[in-house]
Amino acid sequence: MQNKIFSLLCENHIDLYGCLPLSSCRITRKYLLDKVGIAEGSVVIFAIPYYTEACDLPRNLSAYAVPRDYHLFVREMATRLEERLRNEFPSNRFAIFADHSPIDERDAAVRAGLGVIGKNGLLLTEKYSSYVFLGELITDAPLPYREFPLTFCRDCGTCVAACPWKRGESEICLSALTQKKGELSKNEQGLLTRYGCVWGCDICQEVCPYTKKAKKAGTLYTTIPFFQQNDLPFITSSIIDSMEEKDFASRAYSWRGRETILRNLTMAEDADDPEREDPILKKATE
Repeated sequence: MQNKIFSLLCENHIDLYGCLPLSSCRITRKYLLDKVGIAEGSVVIFAIPYYTEACDLPRNLSAYAVPRDYHLFVREMATRLEERLRNEFPSNRFAIFADHSPIDERDAAVRAGLGVIGKNGLLLTEKYSSYVFLGELITDAPLPYREFPLTFCRDCGTCVAACPWKRGESEICLSALTQKKGELSKNEQGLLTRYGCVWGCDICQEVCPYTKKAKKAGTLYTTIPFFQQNDLPFITSSIIDSMEEKDFASRAYSWRGRETILRNLTMAEDADDPEREDPILKKATE
């Protein structure tokens, strides 16, 4: 069964995975396990790489938001894999999760040997750095496994030194700030325009030695077709306004609604407008 699961993951261009007993995982949402009728068994945790060449282009979005929402990919893949496994192993139960998961995915990924926990709180992998989404296939079947200790990066401090939040420029993470609803303070507006963010922030990932090493080796880039299609690295207000509802709903920033992303875009576009009156300059010349 394990070889079959690994083979199916490879068919979907996922080549970074590991296995753990469910009992070794930190359960965070037991009700999800109850819902699929699995109380004990195994977890196959896997990393989904998403960084594409489009992410190297000028962009005003976090790399994860350049392609369509990865939940769509996981949903489609889960339907296919679960059906095939149930047909081949009818006496067993299978369920695939991502993001909204019954276990601590990052903790399980480290214990399954996928990588280490970075100072920025992200999973760092040798092949894809932190540009991965985590998912897991949980089954009631016992599977062979090798468990690794919970380990952390060497703490070079590069990510912390580059982070506006950690440096005290912002009261919250810049990524969280782009997702904040309602009106932003002058300081918050200034932060977004200064760093060119309209959704998310990749500063800590971009400066990470793992990212630089993976990019130099050429392993950083995903081969999953889903993430190589319909990429939008740089968006504008007109692009968002003209999107059909179905297209907008397929984007990672859609869950906050158009209002939030349009607010951020308006601030960025006003800051770039050469005809925009600079209040500081105006005051200095009065």
